[in-house]
Amino acid sequence: MHSTIPQPVCVLGSTGSIGVSTLDVLARHPDKYSVFALTARDRVEELAQQCRKYAPRYAVVLDEQKAQQLQLALRNEDLPTEVLWGVDALCRVASDTEVAVVMAAIVGAAGLQPTLAAVRAGKKVLLANKESLVMAGPLFMAALAGSDAQLLPIDSEHNAIFQCLPYPCDDLRQAGVERILLTGSGGPFRTTALEALDNVTPDEACNHPNWSMGRKISVDSATMMNKGLEFIEACYLFHATPADIQVVVHPQSIVHSMVQYRDGSLLAQMGNPDMRTPIAHALAFPERIDSGVSALDLITQGRLDFEAPDEARFPCLRLAREAMEAGGSAPTVLNAANEIAVDAFLGGDLPFPGIARVIEKVMKTTPVVELTDLDAVELADRIARERACEVLEELYGTHKGMPCPQSRSM
Repeated sequence: MHSTIPQPVCVLGSTGSIGVSTLDVLARHPDKYSVFALTARDRVEELAQQCRKYAPRYAVVLDEQKAQQLQLALRNEDLPTEVLWGVDALCRVASDTEVAVVMAAIVGAAGLQPTLAAVRAGKKVLLANKESLVMAGPLFMAALAGSDAQLLPIDSEHNAIFQCLPYPCDDLRQAGVERILLTGSGGPFRTTALEALDNVTPDEACNHPNWSMGRKISVDSATMMNKGLEFIEACYLFHATPADIQVVVHPQSIVHSMVQYRDGSLLAQMGNPDMRTPIAHALAFPERIDSGVSALDLITQGRLDFEAPDEARFPCLRLAREAMEAGGSAPTVLNAANEIAVDAFLGGDLPFPGIARVIEKVMKTTPVVELTDLDAVELADRIARERACEVLEELYGTHKGMPCPQSRSM
């Protein structure tokens, strides 16, 4: 039986690339979905424009000053929108009793608390914030198991794996799965001479050959840390061990991931590289709706290439695997160090290969502890960020006396 009342949707991180794509899909189906809340870190004008178009019940920003700016921008608008600010407000709109679906698209550590709030409130959570699982995987999965929430992956790779597995699938071996093949494009520097990487610029690193993404995620793709974080996330999402997952470089970004079965079958999910496809899939699951993405033409595409990743070129893949194997706070440390290093690279404070060097030294010099609760996660995250700032100063003479940012975007 289909509901005739549109489902209220909360979009956490609505001004980012995933948020914008989500709103595009929602706008195609006004009979099925309504916009309940929109949030952004500091893109006040973009958020104001979204409020004018979608008229949400709530709009949330990072701090009180940004909230005042947003209120000023909307002062002459006849809108039902109430402006809120802060982490508590994020958690409030993500767990509101009226909300049916939460798109968790806040980038970085800032997305953890509101995403957890949505899970604990039993929402249908569309997870694009991989850091929630990387930072606090065991706690996150325990919260999921203790609630009525439904978790659907939005990363194109995890969504592809989800589509290639039986549903539900709590045991890969019982389902006959031999291994998961996690694909990645290799980013803009897949064939760049290693000695030239010292001179690449942030703009070059953000110029992804296939995907349009935010700057932090684009840099992660260039280092393949994005794939490393997805590797960790996949272990939690699909109850897999590190040995169950193989990373495969696929430059065309047409095969989004694959699942190999015991009987020799290899199931792949394919499509044009557009995030609206996994967003539409997760929004409507188990049904299918129009995403606005054109159908894949394999004849025009012509060829699909696959190769093993070069860990000398992409050391972040090795670091992510080592963090997952170490367990405890190691993935939290990895993620925190990466956010600091990427922030420094984007700010011109260290060369591109320095990202991996900083992360590795932080991991080697930061003790791994058990994560017993969210406070332990936040403490491990803070210690790792402070250590990353120290390492930046030790190796490159940067960030001296500067506060360590929590995340580039919310």
